Amino acid sequence: MPYRLIAVDLDDTLLTDDLTVTETTKEAMKQTIARGAHLTIATGRMFDSAQKIARQVGLNVPIITYQGSLVKNLMDEQVLYERSVPADAAARLYTYCREHGLHLQTYIDDKLHTAEDNDKIRAYAKQSNIPYTVVPNFGSLVASAAKQTKLIIIDEPNRLDAILPELRDLMGPEVHLTKSKANYLEFLHREGTKGHALRFLAGHYGIPMEETIAIGDAWNDREMIEAAGLGVAMANAVPGLKELADYVTLSNNEDGVRHVLEKFVLI
Repeated sequence: MPYRLIAVDLDDTLLTDDLTVTETTKEAMKQTIARGAHLTIATGRMFDSAQKIARQVGLNVPIITYQGSLVKNLMDEQVLYERSVPADAAARLYTYCREHGLHLQTYIDDKLHTAEDNDKIRAYAKQSNIPYTVVPNFGSLVASAAKQTKLIIIDEPNRLDAILPELRDLMGPEVHLTKSKANYLEFLHREGTKGHALRFLAGHYGIPMEETIAIGDAWNDREMIEAAGLGVAMANAVPGLKELADYVTLSNNEDGVRHVLEKFVLI
């Protein structure tokens, strides 16, 4: 069948380890768009960071950001789909992090905020190529902000895995927890996943889910890979994702996305 909507994760999927998109992959993406397919990115990054890459590779459709919590047009920046973490849940998370000495950061109005300037926030901001703001009254901000798109705890993977069950109970059913990288534990609205966003975008274009492809590498890609007609995991993906995917492509450093486009779209 024809695949008319393709959603591609950014980090460790479309982007190589040096955070670039190869020219051969760009060409395959260009040909895919010329065929009339809707090609978008689905990333945990904020819109400001993601749109820079989207424009570089020639996309002109809405992009999925914040793990699916925000779908926004590239051309006029109109918001098409948006979900936020409930304020009471965010306040509980802040209290937990303060009591356990955990680094917490939050996105409000597409801007990154944190309580202190440390190695964790600096490394995160450098990777995503975004600025951040240190807020002295961070607790008050988290407790009162009406629209927090995503909150993140950054810590050692083993520590995050150990506290994950407790945090799931603390957050309740309205909050979705996922890991985009081993040391990033992210908190979103329960309908703020890449799977929800992919379904929304397919409906927006009138495309059946059977005609969609989702490509990713990390556990935060699980929902869209399960939702898509063809769910693809990268060769460098976490083992669990490769087990549930319909197809495993080459790695992010071997033009894995180009391989999928050539095999399933440009035929």
